[in-house]
Parts: sequence; structure tokens; C-alpha cells
Amino acid sequence: MLALKSALVLVVAAYLAATAALALFQRRLQYSPDARHASPREAGLDGVEELCVSTDDGETLVAWTAPARDGRPFILYFHGNSGALIDRAPRFRGFQQRGYGFLAVAYRGYGGSTGAPTQDGLMRDAEAAYRASLARGADARRLVLIGESLGSGVATALAATHAAAALALDSPFSSAVDVAEARYGLIPVRWLMADQFRSDLAIRDVRVPLLVAHGDLDTVVPMRLGRRLFELANEPKTFLLAPGAGHLVLGREEITPRLFAWIDATLEVEQAAER
Repeated sequence: MLALKSALVLVVAAYLAATAALALFQRRLQYSPDARHASPREAGLDGVEELCVSTDDGETLVAWTAPARDGRPFILYFHGNSGALIDRAPRFRGFQQRGYGFLAVAYRGYGGSTGAPTQDGLMRDAEAAYRASLARGADARRLVLIGESLGSGVATALAATHAAAALALDSPFSSAVDVAEARYGLIPVRWLMADQFRSDLAIRDVRVPLLVAHGDLDTVVPMRLGRRLFELANEPKTFLLAPGAGHLVLGREEITPRLFAWIDATLEVEQAAER
């Protein structure tokens, strides 16, 4: 009996220690900022300019941008938790080949940008990127917000409060706290987590066409969380399943053409509705 009580005490102590560690170091676990700062030229991108974008709380962000051709759409791109802008170069090159303009910002703490990531900070980064896009000549009626993984939480919140033409999400979650609960199970993360990215709440205020793309073998953000977000969204909406795919799918050769077709068709419909 004494041995059983001792074992129970050890189990409880270990649980409390794990919970405390998770609470204290949660942002280190939630964010994985990649500090690599490469230029568009180093990424092999011609016609792409690097900008310094200022946030309203004094941070300086690195952004890459290229103009749209002949009234084509302009993409405001929000990356995920891992990697840097250079890792998204194939996607950006695809935008250019399609004639789309784009602006992609490295969040605070990532890729040469100052500061450290938090939910409030990333939303300030998004606001700054949105302003920079308009300043570069983007028209909100032709502006498509794209967010991947962590960036889906940023893009969804921005779309809920700012004018845009469409929203596309790659491997999104219903909320970051749902992802944490799936990962940490018995720990009460919903009580402890500071940066919850409640896309499930923000999506109710998104009134533009939505595309959600997800791989059914995603082990980072389970597809059921992307489905949950999709079910909460307003029409018109499209779910793009990538069979056999893991995390992040919009860059896959069988998926990218479908993204571009959706953007072109959506903006043509929206433009026709204005006439």
C-alpha cells in the first residue's frame, strides 16, 4: 500500500511538473521562429523586391513583394510556423508565373524581422502587411489572403475585419488550442494557453469566398480540425481534399492548378457581381 501511494505521489508530481513547464514555456513550444534572412535573389526570384515594413508597436519586418500584371489578383501571404520566406520560393514563383502580385511577410522573430512571436504580435504584423499591400497598389477587391497552418489563424482573423476578395487556407485549424489539446491530451491547455488563435470564432465574420485545402494524412494539424473550421464557415466555400498528403498541400503539383483556377473563377464572379 505504501509503495502504491508513493507511486501515485510520483505520478501526480510528474503531471504537475509537466503542466507547469507547459504553461511557463508554452510560446517556445508553440512557435519555431527560423531566423534565416535570405534575399529574393538568393531564392532565385527575379522581379521580387525586399521591403522593410514597420508595425504599429515599433517592430521592423522583412517582406517580399512583386506587382501584379494587367489587373491580375494580388496575394497577401502568411506563412506557417516553421521555415523562412526562402522555403516558400516555389509558391511565390508560381504566383509570378500566373501574373499574380504578392506580398509575403516574415513574422516578428522570423527571417530577419525584429521582435518575438505572440498572437497579438502576429496580428500586428498582419495589419502592417495589409497596409503595405495597399500602399503597393493592391486593390482590396482583387486581394486574396492566403494562410498556411499557423498563418491560417492570422489570415482568418484578418479576413474577419478587413476588406478582401477571397480567403484560402492551407492545412488550417479550428483553433490553435484544439491542436494543443490533440497533442497534449490530459493537460488542461484550454485553461493555460495564452495564444489560442480562435479561428472558429473569427470565421463567422468572414464574408468572402473561402477555400480550405487539407491532406488526409496530416499529422501536424489533423484534417478533422480543418473540416471543423470549414463547417463553421459561411458560404460560398470549397473544401479541397489532397488524398495521401500530409501537412501543407497548396504547393503540390496536383493541387496548385486547382488553387489558381479557384482564385481566377472566384474573382471573375466577384467582378461580374459588381457590374
